[in-house]
Amino acid sequence: MKAKARFLGHPIHQMLIVFPLGLLGMSLAFDIAYLSSGNSQWGIISYWMIVTGIVSGLVAAVFGLIDWLAIPSGTRAKRIGLLHGGGNVVVLLLFVVSCLLRDDAPGTPEGLAIGLSAVAVGLALVTGWLGGELVDRLGVGVEEGAHLDAPSSLSGQPASGTR
Repeated sequence: MKAKARFLGHPIHQMLIVFPLGLLGMSLAFDIAYLSSGNSQWGIISYWMIVTGIVSGLVAAVFGLIDWLAIPSGTRAKRIGLLHGGGNVVVLLLFVVSCLLRDDAPGTPEGLAIGLSAVAVGLALVTGWLGGELVDRLGVGVEEGAHLDAPSSLSGQPASGTR
């Protein structure tokens, strides 16, 4: 099923999700660096990664919603997409709360703020797998007729050309 929201022939949602996933996931690594070293710079870096990850996650979510709305009702893909998107809303909300808890002193996050981030990263692993299931198993966001020798998306030719 071809994605509805595309740029230069490729699904926008799939292009954008690397930002929140990477930023939010790595923020936990910087929290761990803060906990192990006591250096507040790691906490500050984590705080700004969370802020940027939330913003980029909201942008990616808009395009994910556009694509999800195009999935036919009653399909497994629609149900998996709902779990994927709904789970990612929870991930973002957990990070928003974590961010708010850090707001007064970003360099010295409380244990609860770090704990919420850890839970959110764990959930993001599950929702990321669900996103992979949508693309790799259910073909959501994949050009019809895609194959190993398909022409460039910039060529204007369909993927289903000669093999």
